[in-house]
Amino acid sequence: MSAFTRRRLMTGSCRMALLAAAVSGGVVHALEGEIAARADPFIGTGGDGHTFPGATLPFGMVQLSPDTDTARWATCSGYRHGDPSMLGFSHTHLSGTGIGDMLDVLVVPCRGEVRLEPGPLDRPDEGYRLRYSDEAAEPGFYRVRLGNGVISELTATLRTGIQRHTYPNGGGHLLIDLSHFAADASGAHPVIDEAEMTLQADGTLTGQRRVFRWARGRRIHFAMQFSRPPSQIAFFGDGDAPQPPESRQVKGRRLKAVLHFDDAASAPIVVRTAVSAMDVAGARANLAAEAPHFDFEAYRQAASRAWAQELSQIGVSGGTAEQRTIMATALYHAAVAPTLLSDVDGRTIGLDRKIHPLGPGEKAYSAYSLWDTYRAWHPLQTLLRPALVAAFVTDLVRQTRQSLFGPPVWPLQGVETGCMIGWHSVPVLAEAMAKGIPGDYAAAWPAIRKRAFDFTAPVLDNALGIPLYDAKGYIPADKVFESVSRTLEYAYDDHAAARIAHAVGAPEDAARLEARSGNWRNVFDRETGFARPRLDDGSFAQPYDPAALGHSAKWRDFTESNGWQATFLNQHDVHGLAEALGGPAGLEARLDALFAAPSTLPKDAPPDISGMVGQYAHGNEPSHHIAYLYAWTGAHWKTQAMVRRLLALMYRARPNGMIGNDDCGQMSAWFVLSALGFYPVDPVSTVYVFGSPLFEEARVRLGNGRNLVVSAPGNRSDRPFYGRVEWNGRPLERCWIGHDEVMEGGRLTFRMQNVPDLSFGRDPRSWPPPPGPAPTARR
Repeated sequence: MSAFTRRRLMTGSCRMALLAAAVSGGVVHALEGEIAARADPFIGTGGDGHTFPGATLPFGMVQLSPDTDTARWATCSGYRHGDPSMLGFSHTHLSGTGIGDMLDVLVVPCRGEVRLEPGPLDRPDEGYRLRYSDEAAEPGFYRVRLGNGVISELTATLRTGIQRHTYPNGGGHLLIDLSHFAADASGAHPVIDEAEMTLQADGTLTGQRRVFRWARGRRIHFAMQFSRPPSQIAFFGDGDAPQPPESRQVKGRRLKAVLHFDDAASAPIVVRTAVSAMDVAGARANLAAEAPHFDFEAYRQAASRAWAQELSQIGVSGGTAEQRTIMATALYHAAVAPTLLSDVDGRTIGLDRKIHPLGPGEKAYSAYSLWDTYRAWHPLQTLLRPALVAAFVTDLVRQTRQSLFGPPVWPLQGVETGCMIGWHSVPVLAEAMAKGIPGDYAAAWPAIRKRAFDFTAPVLDNALGIPLYDAKGYIPADKVFESVSRTLEYAYDDHAAARIAHAVGAPEDAARLEARSGNWRNVFDRETGFARPRLDDGSFAQPYDPAALGHSAKWRDFTESNGWQATFLNQHDVHGLAEALGGPAGLEARLDALFAAPSTLPKDAPPDISGMVGQYAHGNEPSHHIAYLYAWTGAHWKTQAMVRRLLALMYRARPNGMIGNDDCGQMSAWFVLSALGFYPVDPVSTVYVFGSPLFEEARVRLGNGRNLVVSAPGNRSDRPFYGRVEWNGRPLERCWIGHDEVMEGGRLTFRMQNVPDLSFGRDPRSWPPPPGPAPTARR
């Protein structure tokens, strides 16, 4: 694992139904014939899902949610289901990531003695921590009963969090803890190096801080208003030093404020808080535009309508009640990130750390988990939200041009974290271009070219070894860590960049990139049939164990994977992989061996390698396409069987129901697409390979206004197979379908059965085709 991959940086629910529905005139109607499905925000909050249960809007800037802890890998999102106490409610969270950050502007509804330190997780009475019970959540709303008797409710607008705290009797106070953050074990930088809070003349509490965590040096600003003035306010500076009673401002690093309400129980206290990555003025403008009143129920109902509209895009019938809940929740988690980063006045923060105005109607976004999401999450959006994909394209092109490091890798709040390996915004752009999404792709090309060919350009950990990769055709394992995964993933990014180069009129560069995209062959050992670490002298490292993560104790050769999984990390040239294994039968045999191998992992394996079926690891993204590779072998029935097995085993409707990090919706997007019956092994190719649909019928409202119906009559858990697929009533003599076909709308029918049809997909002419000619970029 690299020095800057995700893990290195971290050393009884009451659920409310949300119909899969369409919104018309403010009324929620169930789609005709559909079974109501419930999205459950608690799914993924236990185990290693790393999701949060609090309130947000689709792709919203604010994620207002409870925090139970900040110092464990289990609480990267701030919350862990089953923790015995909580710290309060903060306004920004990451969904399903493997590193913690955000958790800005903590609000704690307190009673009794003022306590300024949180205290231990398991001994909350020693600090301001609170026991809690009776949690309830639905998309856009969260409720909990705190141990001090306060009932707290949360909802949100795009840029504003709305809290309602109902006190049981007497007085109380709100603690605002601006020193609350996701703990950083590295100690390399101060976590907060400057902060400020001010009580403005109109009663608005404003503040800002600069945080050095994952996104080092990011800034957050807030503006907070209360449904009635506090009886008094007290500020506390560094070391919890009390400020003079008349103080209306405090500066330092670790700041707090306490707002006393002598009449706390007389009526609920409603708090509305807007945030901005730009400045306090931006936060105040966001607050004025989106939260002009204190009617909590009105905000909650608006959030419910927004989510009902989002979750109505796919409706299903058949399957089990649990599977329908999982599907609705997967759709929910697939609409949480990326998160909005532009204010209502049209400004945003760029990867150059400067404030920029946006064009009319444009929006900027943050929290692109691109190493994960290029695989299934972004392809899902091209089906459901092509207009939003166009906004992402504009945003990613802008960030590509602004960044010192070129194509975005893992941008967070105006900071390029450089997390993971490769520069996978390029496949996202190439896929969108291939699917006809308009964008100024030519504007991104100079920075993409610089990343690929300018070996003097500044690099982060994600792009180490490019000169060696270019000169030798691979990255030597005795020169650069994670060399095998880098070679494979750089090759895929080259494949995607070549498509853009062709489209924007750079044929020589395209040819060079396309040639480099074959570098995967240079770490593939035909003798053993595995991707292997190769040394600078050209030899393969010895000894070799495909389950091992590295050939020596110095560093790993693979990124959150091992030789078994990395062998199949070749999404763009599966035909070539089959040839390297001796032909389609060799690929089939190697896949069989993967799924049948012992699931034993070395002691130093990261927790990401989880959800094991043999050496297949569904809990992490490098494995996500592998079950579909049987489509290139003539044994498509094995894809049908394995995809259905993974759908059944790897997802549950419970807090620990995700087998690994959701990674900003990628794990959820895999479920959604696979449950529909198809998956993009190579997103840039615009081809979807058939799997095994989970429901008897799914109705998809495509983003172009047309409808796709996926029908599987008589589908049951014991009928994962089919031997006939029909498109609009006619037999489809292949095991894949193209994006353009899907977007035309129509009915895709799978004739399900309980035994495999060995003839389906056997003819090589029915297999997914190699990539065709590069498309022309649309402006």
